[in-house]
Amino acid sequence: MAELALHNIEKSYGAGAVRVLHGIDLQVRDGEFMVFVGPSGCGKSTTLRLIAGLEDISRGRLSIGGRDVTDVPAAQRGVAMVFQSYALYPHMTVRENLGFALKLAGRPRARIQEAVERVSRILQLDALLERKPGALSGGQRQRVAIGRAIVRQPKVFLFDEPLSNLDAALRVQMRTELARLHRELRTTMVYVTHDQVEAMTLGQRIAVFNQGRVEQCGEPLTLYERPANRFVAGFIGNPAMNFIPARCDGAGHIEAEGTAVDLTAAREDLPAQLLLGVRPEHLSLTAPGAGLPGRVDVVEHLGNEQIAHVAMRGDIRVIVRMPADTTAPVPGENVGLHWQPRHTHLFRADEAGMRLN
Repeated sequence: MAELALHNIEKSYGAGAVRVLHGIDLQVRDGEFMVFVGPSGCGKSTTLRLIAGLEDISRGRLSIGGRDVTDVPAAQRGVAMVFQSYALYPHMTVRENLGFALKLAGRPRARIQEAVERVSRILQLDALLERKPGALSGGQRQRVAIGRAIVRQPKVFLFDEPLSNLDAALRVQMRTELARLHRELRTTMVYVTHDQVEAMTLGQRIAVFNQGRVEQCGEPLTLYERPANRFVAGFIGNPAMNFIPARCDGAGHIEAEGTAVDLTAAREDLPAQLLLGVRPEHLSLTAPGAGLPGRVDVVEHLGNEQIAHVAMRGDIRVIVRMPADTTAPVPGENVGLHWQPRHTHLFRADEAGMRLN
């Protein structure tokens, strides 16, 4: 069993003067692929390092497979970590890099060879075993780094932004390989990234970090369709969700940009100041005078779709995603913005930005 449990984990530096994690509570199921996602400096990599035992936990408890490992040294936790940098030994062949940890552990040569050959088949490295890292591509080097972790047969795999150094095409390829690898190994994996596309495509569940806290943890579609607050709504999704300021008159009537907005979610107990959240694919452009007023600023033609950037009153700008075969608006053209009430998310306009519907 390799369940991973974080109970009220806190991390501080400088004798407690700088607190970077504020009570992280998470349960990672046995065999689950969990993704930690969030902007730079949010605490996701620090949490991963605490799980690995590379840093000490200031307060709280960590358990792996039901065993308390809060104060257990890293080498005895049964975890293996893959870093953003490949960190391969340049003077060793791929075969030697893969087997080095087992050699240090004093495993018999036959066992090492068997383990290396098994891992090389899984990662399709058979033809590269006698090469040195300098003769490998970036994607091949990362596969070797992953293989070096697999060969140890850990209880938990930890990945710290392992694809960040790869180009776009290789990242897509490696995402597919990681998903396949998880299906084959059925081992608990925790993956850290700032890329929400990686998070959505890889994670069985996603924990969204922000300023040392977990804002929401759930399945990818749950986070996309039912974000807990404005931060999660704005971080998950590309392009990001649009936010439009609105007012409620206390009787359940909502007005945005001087135009009444018909929402099935409207009710009398809503606060006076609101934010309407609408994803770009749920917005459509209509003739001026219908819907909220706007003016087209820029249109991006991406081949499979078009992205229109529309300026509203003040500094408000929204993004509209349109099919490629839609007649594109002209920059400077006045338009109306329309969406269906069922696709509207309501958030408080305060700092917390909690969801209201």
